[in-house]
Order: sequence, then C-alpha cells, then structure tokens
Amino acid sequence: MLSCSSHSSRAALSAFSHFLPTISPYSKFSSLSPKPFSSKPLNFGWRAAPPPNPRMAASFSARASAQPLQNADELIDSVETFIFDCDGVIWKGDSLIDGVPETLDMLRSRGKRLVFVTNNSTKSRKQYGKKFETLGLNVSEEEIFASSFAAAAYLKSINFPEDKKVYVIGEDGILKELELAGFDYLGGPEDGGKKIELKPGFLMEHDENVGAVVVGFDRYFNYYKIQYGTLCIRENPGCLFIATNRDAVTHLTDAQEWAGGGSMVGALAGSTQREPLVVGKPSTFMMDYLASKFGILKSQICMVGDRLDTDILFGQNGGCKTLLVLSGVTSLSMLQSPNNSIQPDFYTNKISDFLSLKATTAV
Repeated sequence: MLSCSSHSSRAALSAFSHFLPTISPYSKFSSLSPKPFSSKPLNFGWRAAPPPNPRMAASFSARASAQPLQNADELIDSVETFIFDCDGVIWKGDSLIDGVPETLDMLRSRGKRLVFVTNNSTKSRKQYGKKFETLGLNVSEEEIFASSFAAAAYLKSINFPEDKKVYVIGEDGILKELELAGFDYLGGPEDGGKKIELKPGFLMEHDENVGAVVVGFDRYFNYYKIQYGTLCIRENPGCLFIATNRDAVTHLTDAQEWAGGGSMVGALAGSTQREPLVVGKPSTFMMDYLASKFGILKSQICMVGDRLDTDILFGQNGGCKTLLVLSGVTSLSMLQSPNNSIQPDFYTNKISDFLSLKATTAV
C-alpha cells in the first residue's frame, strides 16, 4: 500500500502544483487538509446535504436573476479557466452534443485552460480519457476529474489508515482509483450477483476492518450491498460514509433521464440514519484541489454545467463565475421557476453558443 503524502508548508504545496510522472496524483490532496483518522464522527465544512439544500440555496436568494449570455467574448476574456461538467454539457450518454469540438478548439486557441469535472463515478480518469478519445476530443487525463478520483483522493487527504479497508458500492471507476491510491478494498461489481437467503436465525457477517464505505452510481445495486454497507457504517467504530455524489438523475442514454447515484446513497442514508460526506459536486473539495493544482484564483474560473443544485452551486460555493447550459437536466422553466433560488450568472442553450454569440457581437 502506498504511504500518504503530507506537506507542512505552502512552499511544499507549490512544489507539487503540477503532476509529474513519478508522483501519484493523490499526493496532492494530502497537502490541502491533512487530518488524522479518528473513531469519532467526522464533520467537514464541505459536507453537502441532499439537493436541493435549503440552507445553501438560501444564501443565494438575494442573487439577481440569471441573464441570457449575450456577449461571449466578454465572459471568455474575464477568466483564465473553464470547468465543464460532462453529462449534459459535452455529451449525452454516448452521443456528443453538437458544436462541442469547435467550441473547445476555439477556447484553447484563445489560451484558456480547460478542465472537465464529472460526478459520474463509473469510470476512472484513464477510462474517461478513452471516452473523450472515442468521441474525437483531444483531452488529457490531467484535465479530467471524476468523483471516483475525488473519493480516493479524499481518503488520502485524511491519512486513512493503511490497515483499514474500503467497502465499495459502485462500479469499476472507484475500484481503479482506490487501487491507484494504494487502498485495500472489497465489494464493487462482484457483489452484484450476491443474494441473501433469509432463514430463521440468519446473521450476516461483515468485515470489521472496513473503515469507510464509498457509495457511487451502481447498476448492480442490490439488497446484499445495502445490508453489508449498513453493517459496516453502523457497527464498525469510526467507519466513514462517503458519497461520490447525490445526483438525482443521470444520462445513461440520450433518450431519457435515469435514476442517478443519489438513489443508491439515499438507500444507505435511510438504513444508517446518517448523512454522507459528499466529495463530488457541489462540495468544494475538487474545486479547492483544482485551484491549488493550477495555481489560479477561483475568481478566474467559470463553471459551466447543466444542473443548478450541483454544477452551479459548485461554482458559487467556490467563488467562481457560473454559466448554465440548457442542453441537459435544467430547462428554462426550471431556472425561472419562483421555487428556484439558485441563479447562475448567465445561461445559454449549449456551449457552442460561444461560437455564434462571438460571431454576432463581432459584427
């Protein structure tokens, strides 16, 4: 197992601000907020409640209504970095959204740094890199940040004990990132075929060395996993309950919305009567990492996404500019509903509007 990195000064943090081939990317997180593992319940500033979070949303109640994006050049020139959500912004299911390649090429030609952040934990960063390649997009692994990576990196940041194991309710992406980070794990897809035969007096055993349960989107979700994860969280002293995200829906295909990772997390929250620590959006954990890694001010970042309660709130919590695109989950009527208190700075139909709006304003 790999040892956890810990840096004691800002100089050390700066020294590791860029990935090198011989340095594990997970070591970066240990410099952000290292904390000793404790058997007491942990309470961190970035824990997110189920969306929508009234307390967080209320803080934006006084925010002016979002404005339609009219001058793309002005927004582009005002920031150094664009962070893009993937599902509903870059693609839907396995289909690329129209105009994406040309838009990304234009932004790169203007010297903008591009980062792609997804709450989908089914793939590792390397696997997402292959998906970008399949769709004809030139995106490097270092530009991709998935919640599967964030879960493993968070465990690094708190010096998760080497003698403890992680039980995974999720898919291959989480397992690969945990393995790269040097953690011992069990569960995942191989538990998808396991069943419980409820007989009189039956007692289900579980591994008492499990120190964390990580829950992400899982197409092989079943009652065995619910019970095993519940036992670990409720009976193992100090066991952490970590969620990659609480998204209500996701885009498995471009034909309709599908139940998201929040449905799996909700089952465990219900059975354990505990709220998880969320490492994906809208938690600021990944935002803090990105700002530190690239050495940029958060005010110089624009977050582009299709969800109000994850993408836009993620950007607002991090102090970034925000742009909502209507090519995914959120419709214009949802944005303008009197029941919605989360207002982005701007909204537009899709990211390729950067091209048409740029042409319009240039005339």
